[in-house]
Amino acid sequence: MAQIIECVPNFSEGRNQQVIDAISKSIKSVTGVSLLDVDPGKSTNRTVYTFVGTAEGVVEAAMAASRTAYELIDMTKQSGEHPRLGALDVCPFIPVSNATLEDCVACAKMFSERLAKELDVPVYLYGFASERDYRKQVPQIRAGEYEGLSSKITKEEWKPDYGPADFRPKWGATIAGARKFLIAYNINLLSTKEQAHRIALNIREQGRSAKEPGRLKGVQGIGWWYDEGKIAQVSTNLTDLDVTSLHQVWTEVNKDATELQIPVMGSEIVGLVPLKPMIDVAEYFIEKENLFVLEEEQKVQLAVNRLGLTTLSPFHYKTRIIEYAVDNSGSSPLLNKTVREFISEVAVRKPAPGGGSVAALIGSLGAGLCRMVGLLSSGNKKFEHLEKDMRRLVPVFHAAMIRLSALIDADTRAFNSIIEANRLPSGTPELAAVKTESVQKATLNAIEVPMETAKVVNSIWDALVELAAVANITAISDLQVGAKSLETAVYGAVCNVKINLPGLDDVSQRDTLREEAEKGLETCRQGFVKSVEVIESRIKSNSK
Repeated sequence: MAQIIECVPNFSEGRNQQVIDAISKSIKSVTGVSLLDVDPGKSTNRTVYTFVGTAEGVVEAAMAASRTAYELIDMTKQSGEHPRLGALDVCPFIPVSNATLEDCVACAKMFSERLAKELDVPVYLYGFASERDYRKQVPQIRAGEYEGLSSKITKEEWKPDYGPADFRPKWGATIAGARKFLIAYNINLLSTKEQAHRIALNIREQGRSAKEPGRLKGVQGIGWWYDEGKIAQVSTNLTDLDVTSLHQVWTEVNKDATELQIPVMGSEIVGLVPLKPMIDVAEYFIEKENLFVLEEEQKVQLAVNRLGLTTLSPFHYKTRIIEYAVDNSGSSPLLNKTVREFISEVAVRKPAPGGGSVAALIGSLGAGLCRMVGLLSSGNKKFEHLEKDMRRLVPVFHAAMIRLSALIDADTRAFNSIIEANRLPSGTPELAAVKTESVQKATLNAIEVPMETAKVVNSIWDALVELAAVANITAISDLQVGAKSLETAVYGAVCNVKINLPGLDDVSQRDTLREEAEKGLETCRQGFVKSVEVIESRIKSNSK
């Protein structure tokens, strides 16, 4: 899956629709960025935009939106109920998929530097991007608001991280940073507001006081009455999903509600949510209830069902889960082709996609065949005695199939990176050094990708041998094709490793990787031989 970083800039304009639309248009103009939500507030006079993309894409979109805001928003004429410091008040970058907080810190700093340089405005860093404790939180930096900025900005301790330490009346100042994803999550109760708040006090990190903290770290919460639904809610914000998950909040609220004899009527997620927290919910219930669910979207549906996310309104996961809401078809162009299109793409007169991508495809097909044979030996009364083993083995093949599928496009991207690196200019010593470094980095990546293909395949031989010994005999020929496909995948992957090795300047590294590739071939040979021996033994035994 492609890298997805979320950016949620808050602009100090929520009443002028023309300005709101103009900023939206500027965000949409950036290729590869998806604008997911625009939320204006008239009383707050503030609009929150939510868009996602790669690191480069979200920074560029944030810049495009800022340029528009610079032309159209005048802070000397702005007022509203929401605290604010500038025309672009806050601009957080948040990791969603295949991105880290470090990536988002880099985005925040890159954006801040560009914004300050291009528009000549002051920018403060906050959250994980800030290195100063007294100005890590937005309220700390925003204290005094726009009206107090002219005197505050001249103080040494409030000198901006980027841009001039001078008051810019039309713009004010911007706060940019990196933070973890926050989920607004409400659990519905047939109770009073006071009972809901009592539970909120029990679970939220703040608790009732410093001496009486709550049970869950990284959780903010209150109880309130939701008039539209005629129910009470424990309303929470999950500020650190690495510490406390959705299912933990759900479980703890249910525990307290049961003790108070209060019915729980499902829950709701406000706004969009990343895929991982939903999968984590599913995995919790799969383990708790001893379920057997493989497919990603089935796991999402299980999470939606167990949390009761459709109680108040429909939860359309295709539009509510960020990874599904974003069109990722461009990130896996080969994987998304039809079989006919893929064959044609391989057959044309160009070097990529080539053997590395084909090896990954063959490997994914081999793992898929093993998965199929495992499923044919499961969920049937005739094979009831194998159910426990199949529930353990099938996920191994499933995970390998998914990983190998992703390597199809990764291999072609790696090869194309070498081509692009070799096209870099080298007219000066500095440019030549940059080019050399880029070529070496791209070459190493073009070696590591097929090496990963071989490693993934070699990780499932033991499971294949075990499956071959007990699997549904009527599908044994499929297992034969699967084993041969896996062997071919490793052979093809190692061939691609070896052909790229001469491009590495580091002789020691070259030798180490060659040795690793040879070991991979030997591991494959042994795994294939064992698999074939077991398969042929089963066939011979069955023919008697």
